[in-house]
This record gives sequence, C-alpha cells and structure tokens, in this order.
Amino acid sequence: MRKKVIAGNWKMNKTIAEANQFVDDVVNSIPADDRVEAIVCAPFPFLVSLVEKTKGTNLKVSAQNMHFEENGAFTGEVSPVMLKDLGVTHVVLGHSERREYFAETDETVNKKTHAAFAHGLTPIVCVGETLEQREANETMSLVETQVKKALEGLSNEQVTKTIIAYEPVWAIGTGKTASSEDANEVCAHIRKVVKSVTDEATSEAVVIQYGGSVKPANVDELLAQSDIDGALVGGASLEADSFLQLVEAGAK
Repeated sequence: MRKKVIAGNWKMNKTIAEANQFVDDVVNSIPADDRVEAIVCAPFPFLVSLVEKTKGTNLKVSAQNMHFEENGAFTGEVSPVMLKDLGVTHVVLGHSERREYFAETDETVNKKTHAAFAHGLTPIVCVGETLEQREANETMSLVETQVKKALEGLSNEQVTKTIIAYEPVWAIGTGKTASSEDANEVCAHIRKVVKSVTDEATSEAVVIQYGGSVKPANVDELLAQSDIDGALVGGASLEADSFLQLVEAGAK
C-alpha cells in the first residue's frame, strides 16, 4: 500500500515568526504513522529555522524550487548543495507558477530532478494543464509529455522515489477543484505513463498527489480514489488546524 503524502505549499506567504508559530502549533500533532508523510514547502528564508525546529519530528521540510547547478554565477538562485546542507529533505519542481511566470520548462525540470537525486533530495514534480488545454482535450497528451520529460534518464529506483503532483492549473487558487473522478482519471493515466517508461512495479510504487483547491472538506473524497496518493495543498495549508486535518485524512 502506497503511503499518503500531504505537502503544504506556502508559496510566497508568511513571516518567519508566523512560520515558526505554525510549526510549533502542528509539529507535536503529526502522527508517527507509516500511512502518511507530512511536509511543509516553505520560502527559502525560513528553511534554516524550520529544519532546526523539526529535527527529530515527523514533519519534513521542503524547498519550493532550486537551480540544477551545484554552484556558479547564478545570482538569486539556490543550489541543491545548499538545500542538502541545510537539512531540507524535499524540493518542489516545475510548479505551474514557475512554468508560467519564471520560464520553467520541461527540460529544466528534468535537469533539476536529476540534481535533486544527485544530492539526496526527494523531488516533488508538478504537472498539469491549463483550462484552455483541458477544453481542447489536450490534458492527457500534455501531462504525458510533462511526465516523460521530467523522468527522462532516471533509473527505475529513482522514479520510485519521485513524487508526482498533478495540479490542473485552472484549479490552483481558484476555488475550483477537479471532480475526484476526473482527478483520479488523470492520476491513473500518469501511472500508466510511468509504467510505459519503467515497469509495473515502479509505476505501482510511485506516489502521485493531486493539487488544486484541496481543503478539509474535499480531501477525504480525493484520497479515497485508487490512484491519488496524497495532496499538494496551497491555501488550506497556511492554517495549522486546516493542515492537521489534511494530514489526519491521509492517515485514515
């Protein structure tokens, strides 16, 4: 049985005081349970403090992005070496906001995924379609291309450790959510794509999250689906009580 992974993506929100208070409020309530893994994806300035506060606990800390190079003349960027040195365990790659606003491409996502594994970080690779692409019936082909490009050149073992997050762009921060059946249909397709480039055992092991206006009110229905193994959550992860409800749902 695949573990459920609940990751709270704070995006560009909170102050350091608010981030620390959030961890204080949730860290002792994260269940020590093999069925669920809880992660906070925090802005770069908070990572040092949050890693320190979560040591020895069941709450993991993720970065929201990174460069694929280890070092160099890349002003404003953060490397996988830096993240690993801090004690970060995960990194979000290819989020639609990075693709839309900051010129992230399938190629750079692939380079970053390889860099993450080279430095012992678990990548959370995001894929998903816009509303226009969905209405043009391009969802499956687009997601297939994104997944294949992201995983290109990885070993089956590395693919097994990759977390794939399906986030339809039209559902991010809009209050709109894909129906649980529609979300599961795409996640099941992603699993078939993984199988086509690896094997059945790898595809059955890989964790596939859904993201897009996930909240306590709809998380149970989403997690009950056959191929949804967790959630990458934006707004509903900013409040401690809401985040804990999502984690508890994953542990059911």
